[in-house]
Amino acid sequence: MFWGNLARWTEVVGTMTYEKLGQEALEYYPCRYGRSKILFRGPKRALEGGYVAFLGGSETYGKFIPRPFPGLVEDALGTTCVNLGWMNAGVDAFLHDPAILQLASGAKAVVIQVMGAQNMSNRFYGVHPRRNDRFLQASDLLRTVFRDVDFTEFHFTRHMLQHLRTQSEERFDMVRSELKAAWSARMERLLSRISAPVVLLWLSNHAPGDAALEAEMRSDPLFVDRAMIEALRPRVQQVVEVVVSAEAQERRGEGMVFGQLEAPAAAEMLGTGAQMEAAEALREVLPGLIESRGGRERGAM
Repeated sequence: MFWGNLARWTEVVGTMTYEKLGQEALEYYPCRYGRSKILFRGPKRALEGGYVAFLGGSETYGKFIPRPFPGLVEDALGTTCVNLGWMNAGVDAFLHDPAILQLASGAKAVVIQVMGAQNMSNRFYGVHPRRNDRFLQASDLLRTVFRDVDFTEFHFTRHMLQHLRTQSEERFDMVRSELKAAWSARMERLLSRISAPVVLLWLSNHAPGDAALEAEMRSDPLFVDRAMIEALRPRVQQVVEVVVSAEAQERRGEGMVFGQLEAPAAAEMLGTGAQMEAAEALREVLPGLIESRGGRERGAM
């Protein structure tokens, strides 16, 4: 079903994978909502008449993807879907943005993509408030634990963490435990500040808690395990787990649009098939939440 839909989609879009830099490029129509400082993917959606808000990282934003899953859900349900995905976002990007929290609370439903635990400020290091994958500085605590590391060499969180792990697995466990605890606490706070029904979306090429991938630091969302997700279940209406199919992983490059120099970054994305599988899973659960929210709002009038 997914690949039949993808075939029809590619007929409309045309030749989808570009390898000549500057020949073709996607237009992301960057836009802002309210007073948020983040430039989200457009076109900007009208917020009158009800909408579903999508918060998340790179897959929600849909870099190199002509129609990411928030748009596919909109096509399927006929309900305005507002894409609030942000490249490499951590929980902090949304938790510290009052405009986005207000927008989310006004939605009929909110989908939050599970984001990794590495791209957040914590007791050990700070990240850029919007470009959350950017490592800013190590705390005195981290410098004490890793006296043998020169932190001026690092610009990105994952690179820094990979290096720390090679220095000492025992000391690195302290950092990993802190990131897991910080993620859980921030997610609790984020959910407490959104009054709309929330769907928590796991979208990855593996199920939560793949120890082998996490050990190799290739697991996304990084450091988030099943126990952490289950702890949030009482605070959300639905948990949707999308483990991308083998077929989608094999054909991940189909339908993506990128220049030659963007190929390494494009290879990190899950691809068009994953987007369609996420949209299909959400299409099953969102109508009930939207109708339930609408009914409560009409009853309150």
